[in-house]
Amino acid sequence: MGVVDPAQEGRKLAAEALGAFALVFVGAGAIIVTGGANLVAIALAHGLAIALMISAVGHVSGGLFNPALTIGLWATRRIATLSGILYIIAQLVGAVVAALALTALFPDVMREATSLGTPSISPGIDFVQGVGIEAIATVFLMTAVFGTMLDPRGPNLGGFGIGLVITMNVFAVASLTGAAMNPARAFGPALLSGAWDDHLVWWIGPIIGAVLAAVVYHYVFADPQDAPGAVP
Repeated sequence: MGVVDPAQEGRKLAAEALGAFALVFVGAGAIIVTGGANLVAIALAHGLAIALMISAVGHVSGGLFNPALTIGLWATRRIATLSGILYIIAQLVGAVVAALALTALFPDVMREATSLGTPSISPGIDFVQGVGIEAIATVFLMTAVFGTMLDPRGPNLGGFGIGLVITMNVFAVASLTGAAMNPARAFGPALLSGAWDDHLVWWIGPIIGAVLAAVVYHYVFADPQDAPGAVP
């Protein structure tokens, strides 16, 4: 068993916090400045934030920035339990700090009109439907993580394949559930805005989707000769 390098672990956690910060600041920020009305801007903001941050620091931590994806990797033994817990804490901290920055820097009237960019369920969508939509969207996201980052046979796209999946999902379902696909993306703005309605949708749905996609890819699509390894 190798000796853990605290400095290296600290760099990984800092990278995860930074990635989550960028997603919330840019993604929720786009919702705030457009009043939630410009779906193109919102989709591109979320997708580009993830694409660029994975490309920038993915080689440091694996570029997850998402507690649901972290749990998916843990379920397939690609990240140790303690590391997974620390990753999730770092991701949540990054999201909260981003929400604090939005609260401090963006105009009150714009923030209040959009609940600081907190995702919400649209009228006509109930809790179970919301969970199902977020789960399916996260299946696509987790599959992209495996196919373009973890599987050595896949194309080396940096973070752009994953960013495109997020953009696609925002176009498809943001008007229904916000297309968070990420508990941290929902948690940070909710904590600062107090908008907790149906909050568990953005934990239960993404975690179910991530674990399902991870297990399917691991047992169905992955090369059996490729043993699980830790996130870089």
